[in-house]
Amino acid sequence: MINIGSGDAAIVSVGSAFPDASYSQDEVGRLLGLEHRVARKLLAAPHIRTRRLFLPPPDPVTGRVPDETPAELHAKFRHGALEIGGRAIAAALKAAALTPSDVGNLLCVTSTGFLVPGVSSLFSRELGFRTDLVRTDVVGMGCNAGLNGLNALVQWVRTHPGRVALLVCCEINSAMYVRDETARTGIVNSLFGDGAAAAVIASETAEGPYVRDFESFCLPGRWDAMRFDWNDDAGKWSFYLDRDIPYVIGANLVEPVSRLLERNGLRPESISHWVLHTGGGAVIDSARRSLGLTEHAVRHTRSVLRDFGNISSGSFLVSLERLLDEGSARPGERGVMITMGPGAQIETALIEFAAAGKER
Repeated sequence: MINIGSGDAAIVSVGSAFPDASYSQDEVGRLLGLEHRVARKLLAAPHIRTRRLFLPPPDPVTGRVPDETPAELHAKFRHGALEIGGRAIAAALKAAALTPSDVGNLLCVTSTGFLVPGVSSLFSRELGFRTDLVRTDVVGMGCNAGLNGLNALVQWVRTHPGRVALLVCCEINSAMYVRDETARTGIVNSLFGDGAAAAVIASETAEGPYVRDFESFCLPGRWDAMRFDWNDDAGKWSFYLDRDIPYVIGANLVEPVSRLLERNGLRPESISHWVLHTGGGAVIDSARRSLGLTEHAVRHTRSVLRDFGNISSGSFLVSLERLLDEGSARPGERGVMITMGPGAQIETALIEFAAAGKER
């Protein structure tokens, strides 16, 4: 059992889950019929090798999966979120030796489906959470929203010593695919995968990194660089990614990171670990150059993108999970987590690793 004290907040454990079916980029291209030259170029890039997706069986004649209706996509989101979201929750709680009845606050993040009541209610009903559970659904913020949710839970835990909170990021990106012959949809369909991640947040404990501080940075002039538009022809929402957004994000990362570090009396060389959102190969490259990071510093971010593609809001938690599983973080070392998404928005957080078995 975790040793719950008071005063600060720690990420006690992280769990992740994905659809069972794994596809190579070539397989995705064939199944979805992605023939646009931009999509073909992106599918051939080395940054992503496989993605886990909820796809229907292919047509035996064409070899392609059928184009799902809006109703079918909505149902896929609901069932997929419960399946992999539930498995991520179970993994995170098991790692912390907790059960759903121990959780006092559940915050769920998604941008790939809309339910009323939200997915937090779905999990509450199906997984046995307590009836006085505090529930929040963060919908539509995009890839940066995992850190927005973490911020809210950290503040709650700090003012509710001894209580446990749970962050769940659940994205069924394949429920938002639009299939046509445009570069716009080809980019999206060649990048995003399905995945869920959950993190247990508790009062000060020796079982995970402490979350020390947050810093946000908004670029309102680029509000339309990442967005959903309604596609009348398809009768679906269609996601748009500006081709320049990786470089815009990279050029603006230094400001929030510098503010975060300076406020805490730190310099970039004080940071031993970097956990970044897996926005795409160009995003990681741009961030690495902007912050002066080594390739080793972004190894987990690279590997998550390689294995799963961009899974939106939960990507940074899977990168953190790999860092924690690696066991390379030493007591007293610090890390910075960074996410970015629509707004355009950059979110950062400072974490600090503690000695096992000792409270700070």
